[in-house]
Amino acid sequence: MNDFVDKNSIVRKIWSNSDVILFIFAGSAAEFALNKAVDWLYFTGKIPSDPLGRLFSTVRYAKMIVFADSENALRAIDKINSIHQGVEQSRGARIPDWAYRDVLYMLIDYAIISYELLERKLTPEEKEEVFNVFQRVGLRMGLSELPEDYSSWEYSRKAHLQEDLINGHYTADLYLQYKKHLGSARYLILLECQKLIVPARVSELLKFGNSFKGKILLNLYLFSRKLKLDNLVKNILLPAEYSEQINDLNHSYSPKPIHKELKTTEMQFLHL
Repeated sequence: MNDFVDKNSIVRKIWSNSDVILFIFAGSAAEFALNKAVDWLYFTGKIPSDPLGRLFSTVRYAKMIVFADSENALRAIDKINSIHQGVEQSRGARIPDWAYRDVLYMLIDYAIISYELLERKLTPEEKEEVFNVFQRVGLRMGLSELPEDYSSWEYSRKAHLQEDLINGHYTADLYLQYKKHLGSARYLILLECQKLIVPARVSELLKFGNSFKGKILLNLYLFSRKLKLDNLVKNILLPAEYSEQINDLNHSYSPKPIHKELKTTEMQFLHL
């Protein structure tokens, strides 16, 4: 059976690298807080009660797709679609296509930015590969107005950043929840990590300023990798209740049959 993503793909390398994934996590946390569709994240009340858990769920879902065979990956996407339809019926409104595209765009953008920050520059072909994987996810979801290639995506991404983000009530509340669940010291580190990777538009809306401290912290962390102390550092920097998820990040995801796995993760993915 064919894999949804080739075993030698740069996409698999990205999503089996815990350092890269945590930076994807940090960037998404910043942009989620600004998205004009963030009210959907609050609909069930789960996002404010456990924002870190919800973001780990997002990462876990992406890994499920990236490391699945084609049949299971498509089944998972179809299942997610049906769940979203149920939420829409409960609320009596439809999640706009642009909100779904925003999620896909975040995963594409922060995957590329984070890998280049921590590892090496990607080739144009590798960037196209990252785009293609999540474009296929979007096509399976039936989303409209998806760009056809990476170059078109870059243009669309810039437009989305200008049109779909706002610093509002939900932004302030979600950042308060990040601070509450991380604690003051970890929260400050999160902010510095976000400054390193978010696009200029996100940085402007969040009034981030320069990333000088973040660069120092990043260099110290990269040095800890050379000493093979990075796992210890990650476990110190994130709350203990997420230690299992942190340890799992550095490995290729080997799920149970996805139709069974979704029984425990499907409601979590609603908070994308």
